[in-house]
Amino acid sequence: MPGDNIVNNQISGEIKARLADAKKVVIASHVRPDGDAIGSLLGLGLALKDAGKTVTMVLVDGVPSSFKFLEGTDLIKKDPGNDHDTFITVDCADFKRTGKLFENFGQPDINIDHHKTNENFGKLNLIEADEVATAAILTKHLPEWGLNISKPVAAALLAGILTDTLGFRTSNVTPDALRQAAQLMETGVDLPEIYMESLVRKSFPAAKYWGAGLSSLESKNGIVWGTLTLADRKSTGYGGNDDADLINMISAINGQKVGMVFVEQSDNHVKISWRALQPGIDVSPVAKFFKGGGHAAAAGADIEGNLIDIQREVLAKTREFLNLQG
Repeated sequence: MPGDNIVNNQISGEIKARLADAKKVVIASHVRPDGDAIGSLLGLGLALKDAGKTVTMVLVDGVPSSFKFLEGTDLIKKDPGNDHDTFITVDCADFKRTGKLFENFGQPDINIDHHKTNENFGKLNLIEADEVATAAILTKHLPEWGLNISKPVAAALLAGILTDTLGFRTSNVTPDALRQAAQLMETGVDLPEIYMESLVRKSFPAAKYWGAGLSSLESKNGIVWGTLTLADRKSTGYGGNDDADLINMISAINGQKVGMVFVEQSDNHVKISWRALQPGIDVSPVAKFFKGGGHAAAAGADIEGNLIDIQREVLAKTREFLNLQG
C-alpha cells in the first residue's frame, strides 16, 4: 500500500540516524534460528562492524551446523552481555522469540522484520510484510543507511533469502526478490554453493531424523503432517531441537493445502511449523491463534503441553481456519 511505503520510508530515515549515532550495538534474532534469522543477523552485524561499530550478535540457541559455512558465524554469541547503547532485533515477530535471556533486557531500539504478525514491539519498527525475507529488507535498506554490502554480508543476506523462499519456490517470490539475489551475486557470492550448503546438504543424523519424520506422515482434509518425538531425536543422534528442515520436504508433497511438522521439545513444549502449499492460503492466522507468528506462506508456534493433546487441538484448529479460507 502507498501509505505503508511512506511510513516505512520515514522509519528507514530514523533508523539511519539511529545507526549513525550508535557505538555499541547488540543484535538478536529468534530461538531455534532459521536461515533468515542467521542471515539477517549476520548481514546487519557484519555491515555495522565494517562501519566501525562495536557489534555483539546473539542467538541464544547458537548457530546450526548447516550455516557455519557463512563467514562471521564464529562471532555469534549466546549471551549479549550488558554493554550497549543500541539494541536491534531482526526476523522476530514477537519479542519473546528472542529467548528468556532477553526478558529483562529492555525494549529494542529497532525492530526489523517481514512477518505480517509482528507486534511492533520496538521503538522503531520497520515491518515490510511483502518482502520474502527479513534479509531482503536489509538488502534494500543497507545502502540507504550508508552501510556497505561486502561479499560476506551479501553471502549472509543471500542465505536468508534463499532459505525463506525454499530456493525461490514459495508463492510470495517476486521479480524484486530475484533482482535482489542478482545484486548480491554481483559481489562475487556463489549462489549454487549457498543453495547446496543451506538447503540441500544434510548430516547423516539429520537424514535419519528425516526418515523418522517421513515415516510418521499422515494426511487428512487437505493437511499433511509429520511428527518428530524426543525418542526420534535420541535414536537418530540428531543434536538440534528443530525439525532439520523436514518441513521443506513436506512442502513438496502434491495435492495438499497445508503442510505441518510437530516437534516435541524436552521442556514439555511442542514446536509447530505450518506451510501454505497452494497460492491464496494464509497460515499466519492459525499460528497467531496459538500465540505464534509468521506470514502467509510460513508460520510457527511453540505450545506448552503434551504432544498428543496439542496435535489433536492444533490439527482441529488448522482445519477450522482452512475451511474459513474456502
